[in-house]
Amino acid sequence: MQSKKKMIGNAVFLIVIFAVTIYGVFHGEDLDKMINAIKQVNAFWLIPGVFFALICIWGGSIIIWYLMRSFGICVKKRVCFLFSAVDYFFCYITPSATGGQPMQIYYMKKENIPIPVSSVVLMVVTITYKLVLVVTGIGILIFGRGFTQKYMTGILPVFYLGLLLNVFCIIFMTMLLFHPVMAEKILVKGMRLLEKLHFMKKKKERLRKLRDGMQVYRETAAYLSSHKKVIVNVVWITFVQRFMLFAVTWTVYKAFGLSGTPVWEVILLQAVISISVDMLPFPGGMGISESLFLRIFPTVFQSLLLPAMVLSRGIGFYSQLLFSAVFTAVAQIYYTYRRPDAGVAAGRMQQLKKGYK
Repeated sequence: MQSKKKMIGNAVFLIVIFAVTIYGVFHGEDLDKMINAIKQVNAFWLIPGVFFALICIWGGSIIIWYLMRSFGICVKKRVCFLFSAVDYFFCYITPSATGGQPMQIYYMKKENIPIPVSSVVLMVVTITYKLVLVVTGIGILIFGRGFTQKYMTGILPVFYLGLLLNVFCIIFMTMLLFHPVMAEKILVKGMRLLEKLHFMKKKKERLRKLRDGMQVYRETAAYLSSHKKVIVNVVWITFVQRFMLFAVTWTVYKAFGLSGTPVWEVILLQAVISISVDMLPFPGGMGISESLFLRIFPTVFQSLLLPAMVLSRGIGFYSQLLFSAVFTAVAQIYYTYRRPDAGVAAGRMQQLKKGYK
């Protein structure tokens, strides 16, 4: 019942934020002028933009596939693609992107991937994603003083807040990843608190399963900490993945036939928006992302600012949302009708043990 109420609450919140965003962006604007401007774009340049947005989801699946294989767990790439699509969809429709990982773990469990392993894998994915944002943000502050003065003076407080929240998140998740004892203590205390509040019945069997699971977690984290090359590879793949998504705005810039602003400035401005909104409690950064775009891109797009925002956000966010929704539905249908293989779970553990050797 609580799960259904939460889903309904998230849906209502999403609809409200979307309605407020639409009203705030388009209220008082000349919509006919905007539509005519969009009709004049060179659609040839929008094709790579859509490709960049979709390849970002594919890049997430490659990272999951690579990490699973590093642990000795063989999962098909198309299955990892479903995991990635599920992540994008639920991150985009839940506040602070909190729904993506739990749903990924849910579907990974259907592939008989141990929850401690999937938790570590997804923690690495999150840390490296946020690390890319933090490194980019710090690089802008250190090496781009002229850049910040030219474009960011009006949004620096939001940018600093987003950067700081990402730094705190990286520190906390890294501690959980490489200090399994602390992670276990947090989980045990959390479980006991839920039992005291009568949200869960007190069962010794549950505590035993938790401790058994944490043993797998410890082994997985220990393996990862001794294979730093895996982390390095994931980081550079994530850099490519994220900057391809940031480049969507540059393809929109070229689609309008504009020139004069270097490609790296357009891409970094879009990165600034992602850094600023990533940890804020708005589904997909909805509302705040549009607002920031209109604040920092006026000198780039000039009179075409609003239609540029519509296309950039439409391709970089809403097309991803639609695409990931379709494949989330595919995942649900696939796992609803697929017959579970009783021997797969044991096989996964054997693969995992071989991977640690």
